[in-house]
Amino acid sequence: MHRRVSFLILSLFLVINSVSAQQTKKAQTADKENNYDIQDSVSIRTRDGAFLSAMIARKKNDTEPKPVILQYTIYVRDKGRDLKSIKESVDKGYIGMIVYARGKRFSPNEINPYEDESTDVYDAIDWISKQKWCTGSVAMFGGSYNGFTQWAACKKMHPALKTIVPYVANRPGMGHPMENNVFINPNYEWAFYVGNSKYPDTVAGNDRKRFRTMQFKWWESGTAYKKLDSIDGVPNRWFQKWISHPSFDVYWQKMAPYKTEFSQINIPVLAFDGYYNDSQNSSLYYLRELEKYSPKTPFYLVIGPYGHFGTQIGGEAVLYDYKVDPVSLIDIKKITYQWFDYILKKGPKPEILKDKINYEVMGANEWKSASSFEKMQNGFLTFYLSNSKEKGFYKALSAKPKKQEYLTQEVDFANREISNNDYYPDPIIKKEVNLNDGYFFISEPLTEPLLVNGSFLGEIKAGINKKDLDLGVTLYEVTPEGDYFHLSYYIGRASYAKDIEKRQLLKPDTIETIPFSNTHLVSRKLKKGSRLLIALTVNKNAFSQLNYGTGKEVSEETIRDAKEPLRIKWYTDSFVKIPVLR
Repeated sequence: MHRRVSFLILSLFLVINSVSAQQTKKAQTADKENNYDIQDSVSIRTRDGAFLSAMIARKKNDTEPKPVILQYTIYVRDKGRDLKSIKESVDKGYIGMIVYARGKRFSPNEINPYEDESTDVYDAIDWISKQKWCTGSVAMFGGSYNGFTQWAACKKMHPALKTIVPYVANRPGMGHPMENNVFINPNYEWAFYVGNSKYPDTVAGNDRKRFRTMQFKWWESGTAYKKLDSIDGVPNRWFQKWISHPSFDVYWQKMAPYKTEFSQINIPVLAFDGYYNDSQNSSLYYLRELEKYSPKTPFYLVIGPYGHFGTQIGGEAVLYDYKVDPVSLIDIKKITYQWFDYILKKGPKPEILKDKINYEVMGANEWKSASSFEKMQNGFLTFYLSNSKEKGFYKALSAKPKKQEYLTQEVDFANREISNNDYYPDPIIKKEVNLNDGYFFISEPLTEPLLVNGSFLGEIKAGINKKDLDLGVTLYEVTPEGDYFHLSYYIGRASYAKDIEKRQLLKPDTIETIPFSNTHLVSRKLKKGSRLLIALTVNKNAFSQLNYGTGKEVSEETIRDAKEPLRIKWYTDSFVKIPVLR
């Protein structure tokens, strides 16, 4: 009986303590919430009369001016993540602020992704800099679209903008919604996700069945690409506007810095990216152009085995079924605020920034640094195509052939049972590749470990019976165990290979040179005994535009343009250069 009473007393004591602990936790949370002064319905007027919706977080009862950490986004998550994020800036000793793109949240204006940011972000920074609680210093950070808006802010530099920290930044027209002038289908539904309402349309955004059904109906029917929204049954005005600009023309150029406009950027930049980020070529484009036009501007890059979303959280332990090196996982938010302290408060530079380019070497579990993109490598392995076959593969030769020969390929666009160009790195490690996909050229085994470091490039010599084609080149490591490790890829339209602004059609039955260089950067330590494998083919699948080669606008071509198959001669003096660090 006494034991039972003791047990009841103990139980009651534990319950009381538990309730007390919960009350204490709630009280602490309430106290913390009382530390913030939140303005959640701020309206900023732009020069042309539009209104931008914004939220501001400051420390309660703190009247001392502080630098402002700004996020500018088209994604409205004001009740959760956004509020939490601007409070984090306050906790770090700053004022936190988020501004939503024109037409979003409480803004009454029309939503036009990308089109207004180069002026609207400037106006938002100008407004912020004039507030009495701002020291006159503004810094920006964020990923994807938020990364793009930071570069858009640099189209015309505002003196209050002191630094930007873009993660996986989009460059409209170059990676999204098209890559090397080829429109990629998953971008189609994104327009509905951000454009349908003041808040993200998660119903449309998550309806993979709807859009997969649409794209496969288009693929199977052979309808013109511009009819995608007719197949879907819902007009997509943004998509129609985008495909009306297949060249990288003024429409795209005006959205962010272009060419010599990079020369005016004089603020320090810290960028984050991933080897398997879909929009990597657009994100790194900004840095390469900055390096070219403003070489004295300090910039830093942190890049590793991350995808588009994984980069923004500092990496994932498993990416596309590949277990990444443990050292690659980073605290991206911590590094970001260390950087802000370094620039705005004269604090120490983040330890990870040993030099301009800071990259994790896959397979080596270590970080390395370089002073420029070019210094990531100290040489190239150059491989020429050959028509000499060995065990299912053609040989990739290190010496230029003495005689120009060729391999032939026929692509029947009317045949929807066969697709080509399985370039996407999911999974990263495969047990086999489809040898019917195109031509595969394999090197001799490596006699020692080797670092593939940087972006591969090359020139394809080809003759076709039509006026255009979309090219696919994919690079693999074939391990001694026989696995295929996806390293990098290129997809691009041949008629824009020499100039993304102007289409130059190929001459039928003439040997043409198709240069390519805008490939995905990677760092990987290859094992001794590994081989390099180059896949070469024509892009033909349900996941992007179909270029039938007539020379007409690609979005208007239909299966009726596929009466004659595309016939290609791949010439053996074509070459691929793979950057290495010995």
